[in-house]
Amino acid sequence: MTRVLIVDDNEALTTLMKEILETEGSYHVETAENGEEGYLAFLHFKPDIILTDIEMPVKNGIEMVREIRAHSPDIKTVYMSGEMNSYRILLQKEQIEYNAGLLQKPFSLRKMIRLFHEYCKGQGL
Repeated sequence: MTRVLIVDDNEALTTLMKEILETEGSYHVETAENGEEGYLAFLHFKPDIILTDIEMPVKNGIEMVREIRAHSPDIKTVYMSGEMNSYRILLQKEQIEYNAGLLQKPFSLRKMIRLFHEYCKGQGL
C-alpha cells in the first residue's frame, strides 16, 4: 500500500482528497494542516508521496519539502496551489531536479488520482 501525506490548511479539501484516495484501495493517507505539522508527520509516517499546498501558515509547502529532502532526497512530491505563477522558478527547479508534480487549484480529483497512479507505476509502488 502506498503511503500518502496530504498537507493543506483547507480541512474540507484535505478530508475529501483523503477519502477519495483511500476509496481507491491502494493508498494509506495521513494529513497535516501546515508545513510544520507536515514535516513532523513525515518523520513519523514515512510517506511514499507528499501532496502539499504551497501557501500555508507556519511554514509553506516548499520550505517543508526542502527540510524533508534532507532526510529523503528522492521523495515524490506533488505541489498544489492557486498561485503557481508566484512560485514558477522554484517549481520549475523542483520539476527538473525531482520530477515534482503540479496541480493548479482548482483541479479535478480525477487528475489527482491519475497523477498518483503514474507516480506509483513509475516507482514500482
